[in-house]
Amino acid sequence: MASGNLRGIAAMLMAVAAFAVMDGILKLLTAHYPPMQIAALRGAASLPFLLGAVLAFGSIRDLRPVRWGLHLVRGLLAVVMLTGFVYAVKVLSLADAYAIFFVAPLLVTAFAVPILKEHVDWQRWTAIGLGLVGVLVMLRPTGAGLSLLGAAGAFVSAVAYALASVSVRVLTRTETTASMVFWFLLLLTLFCSILAAPEWTPVRREEWPWIAALGIFGGLGQHFITEAFRHGQASVVAPFEYTALLWGIGLDWLFWSVVPGPGLYLGGSIIIGAGLYLIWRERQLHLETAARLEAAGTPP
Repeated sequence: MASGNLRGIAAMLMAVAAFAVMDGILKLLTAHYPPMQIAALRGAASLPFLLGAVLAFGSIRDLRPVRWGLHLVRGLLAVVMLTGFVYAVKVLSLADAYAIFFVAPLLVTAFAVPILKEHVDWQRWTAIGLGLVGVLVMLRPTGAGLSLLGAAGAFVSAVAYALASVSVRVLTRTETTASMVFWFLLLLTLFCSILAAPEWTPVRREEWPWIAALGIFGGLGQHFITEAFRHGQASVVAPFEYTALLWGIGLDWLFWSVVPGPGLYLGGSIIIGAGLYLIWRERQLHLETAARLEAAGTPP
């Protein structure tokens, strides 16, 4: 198990790095294209790599959907998630957008209560509340804080991501991983292309390599994050997703000469701390349940 966790941690670190580079490219493209168009290009750039992997290592039948309605809902959530995040990185630094987006794991736990009928104890509700306080600390509604529209974009993106994540727990009962990713990307591309059509800006020749890089780094990130949870325990590898904040700070400084303010460190620390506690609490509950089942002579 220890070696598996080490492989999982290494894969998660590579996934975070790949996604951070992808997000940096998204931010570069916001200087020339509207957020909805960038979201469409992001989806389209990843589809060839996904289809290639399916044809090389699986079967086209793996893409067959069963629950059309839920796929459509995830497609709409994908539009909200990516366009909100693209707008956020357009007006905020990467680090600020990441720090607000980190509230998403807390929202997944909160949404699991009404949607999946899961029980959440008061300790986890407290962690969720503290995470939302961290967002308010980052906003600093005194006129000297973040762009409220940019922060709203990151927060709405986190809400859509959390809802999409909860829907995955339902879809995994009938759908393959390839099917969920394929329809997520395809519907994202179609919906965003339709919405972006009235203001579509022709892509400049020199920027096609950047768009291809979106697909490459997006595909690498998806591969490594899958490997991370395949080889390592979720409670061990998940905290390393927060290294994205370090990548955000580094890319902001390197390419945009932006240094984060104290609000990011304080608010981000509260959000990350609440997320880490939530992961620890989930692991403790799992161990307690396994111990009770073992004492009762039932396999966990």
